[in-house]
Amino acid sequence: MFRSLLKRKVFTLINLSGLSIGMAVCLLLTLYIQHELGWDDFHTNSGQIYRLACDRIYTTRVASRGIIPPAIGQAVQKEFPEVLQSVRLMDISAGGGTNITVGDKLFTDDKTMVADSNFFKVFDAHFITGNIKTVLLNPQSAVINETTAKRLFGSITGAMGKEMIFNNGKHFFIDGVCKDWPEKSHLQFNILLSMTAFTGLNNPDFYDFYTYDYLLLNKNASAKALEVKLPQIVAKYVAPTIPKGFGESYEQFVKEGNGYHYFLQPLPQIHLHSTLVDEMQPGGSLQAVYLFTAIGIFILFLAFINFINLSTALSVDRAREVGIRKTFGSGKASIIWQFLGEAIFFSMVSLFIAALLASLMVPMLSDIAGIKLSFNWFFTAQRMAVIFGFAICTGIIAGLYPAFVLSSFKPILVLKGRFRSGTRGMALRNGLVVFQFAVSVILIVCTLVINNQMHYMLGNKLGFDKDNVVSIDNAQDLRMLNDRSMAFTAEVMKLTGVTDISFCSGLPDGKHESSCAMQVVGTNIQRTQKTVFTDERYQPLLGLTMVQGRFFSKQMPTDTFALVLNEAAVKDFGLTHPIGAKITSTEPFFNSPDGKTIVYTVIGVVKDYHSESLHDKIAPLVIANTGRFFSGTIAVKIKGDHFAASVKGIEDVWKKLEPKHNIQVSFLDQNIALFYKAEQTAERIVTIFSLLAVFIACVGLLGLAMYATLQRTKEIGIRKVLGATTGSIFMILSSDFLKLVIISILLSFPLAWWAMHAWLQGFAYHVNVAWWIFILAGGASLFIALATISYQAIRAALANPVKSLRTE
Repeated sequence: MFRSLLKRKVFTLINLSGLSIGMAVCLLLTLYIQHELGWDDFHTNSGQIYRLACDRIYTTRVASRGIIPPAIGQAVQKEFPEVLQSVRLMDISAGGGTNITVGDKLFTDDKTMVADSNFFKVFDAHFITGNIKTVLLNPQSAVINETTAKRLFGSITGAMGKEMIFNNGKHFFIDGVCKDWPEKSHLQFNILLSMTAFTGLNNPDFYDFYTYDYLLLNKNASAKALEVKLPQIVAKYVAPTIPKGFGESYEQFVKEGNGYHYFLQPLPQIHLHSTLVDEMQPGGSLQAVYLFTAIGIFILFLAFINFINLSTALSVDRAREVGIRKTFGSGKASIIWQFLGEAIFFSMVSLFIAALLASLMVPMLSDIAGIKLSFNWFFTAQRMAVIFGFAICTGIIAGLYPAFVLSSFKPILVLKGRFRSGTRGMALRNGLVVFQFAVSVILIVCTLVINNQMHYMLGNKLGFDKDNVVSIDNAQDLRMLNDRSMAFTAEVMKLTGVTDISFCSGLPDGKHESSCAMQVVGTNIQRTQKTVFTDERYQPLLGLTMVQGRFFSKQMPTDTFALVLNEAAVKDFGLTHPIGAKITSTEPFFNSPDGKTIVYTVIGVVKDYHSESLHDKIAPLVIANTGRFFSGTIAVKIKGDHFAASVKGIEDVWKKLEPKHNIQVSFLDQNIALFYKAEQTAERIVTIFSLLAVFIACVGLLGLAMYATLQRTKEIGIRKVLGATTGSIFMILSSDFLKLVIISILLSFPLAWWAMHAWLQGFAYHVNVAWWIFILAGGASLFIALATISYQAIRAALANPVKSLRTE
């Protein structure tokens, strides 16, 4: 066995590299896939816990919400005995974090939640100190995890009973410290505050969306059966709130195309299956799991094909060995086992190399995917047994066909020198080469389409300028006690590189979802529109395009009662002449404190822009003047060449004016990129593993080209003696392989188009699978194949014919 491998060093190296890389890819993708599976399954009752979510149905769109009105879950528990517990959560750190004062130190936390006192009756936690049965019962009680205890107080024991003061002025005391939850949970917290301290959350509110709600069902309860009954909650509790909130009957509300559809999400499925508007954190992608599984399988198949192709191609060289063994009495079974043993040994060596390669590439994959992966995950007895079993099966699968081919040789023909490689073997090898390159071309097309879509989503077709915009998400801190917003604006505008500043309720980064009920005066057109509150600098700062009228102006005091619509809102309201249209709202904060209705005038129409993910259609949007409303965000536009220095200057101005609260800075382009975290991960991983697939296919093609050239050495010599040119010999040697590559390209195009067309349907706005992508992928494949075989072909064509004719 060793002599055979060493005799054919180049072919051994080709086989070894292909199989090792294929196994390394499988190990890496296994690490990633296992990370994406099994989320939130560490809770004892994970199979009985469901998140209550809502499809908020509007006349022109549906918004699937993770947050719901705070009284809905309690009503479900009250009405249906199969619900054992209902626990609410509110993320008060969303949109920038929470400022916390501990002693004389100031901290910012990005995972602070408000929770019902029964939180730990639904979810599991290991308490290091404190009583799990009594925590969160007191209005001022708080639970923190181990990492936060060390960060805020230096130690776990030093945290118990200590005071934390939050930026809302509320005081809380630590009455429990628990271990950090596993990373694989969609629901992460550093700090849990008792919901009883927030009295507004305990009012029977069935209208406003701002809490997450989880239900613990009875073991024998059916989630589907419960979902069927949820419309009863809407009819009994939600419908009576519609007249006050929308100024019309519930029947009219529904007739106009509005509605609420509540549904249940199994806790373990939220990470991979849920794509709600307001997820606690970006989820995974079930499509990506399927895609990476397929890529791993295909790449391993490519490595199998290399092994099978070269083993059967080299069968002529080993025919004499088989003939001699059979002459001395070896049976077919013993020869099959011999070659299977060689294949298994080869597979085990490849596994060892693959493990080294994979362990070195784990940090790179972790960085690409933005998750923590460790090769140590494999180091358990059960997983190691599976890996070795996998290597043995790989060896058997890869070596099975060559073993049967080699063991079937007839010793008499072989020893007489009359054995030749059969046409069936040639046909199989050609078919496998076609399969290899077809897979490679499909992956190249997928890479190009995904990359094209990512450039579209993160490019300049969003309808606004996202680059070099800083978002300060706690503008309200400047307005507490003594309003310093004007001073902040003046100081920031003096900084070199700062070109504009705007106060608003939120930027178009999907982090701020707000909707209001509105009606066109003089009509019965009642709509619920997305709303954003801005000052006059918002439109020029983001580069929004006005299609009619104008934006807000400081020189126009009446703009306090003005509105700007996007094109989708104009269409939704049915306005043929939107400028000057009068609009009212039943929302209390849109009207005067004494309850009088304020009439707003439309002064402009802005071109539609993407304020949410391109997965969703552009929603109707109403832009109101922030002069009368809350603005929790500051947007600052900076020149690119001064970006870092300007950000530092903004932070210094904040510290000067607001030393009691940390500034909460984020960047608009990065926030938008979070929409597409799963797609970006898929793009990078598919790109890398597509290149590896192409490499494996080319390595196999190189091996076959080398073998074919060796087999035709004497033919080449004769052709050269008879006057054949180097170019003609090159074409003879390369044409057979190039024909196979062309066939693989033609077969792969329909499959690649179908796969990418289906993937793109997940986006409301997407690129087309352009023709030039197929030309580029096909051309790249032909070039790579030609480059792979050209060296060997040219070398053979330039060889001395005298030496070629002496070859035996």
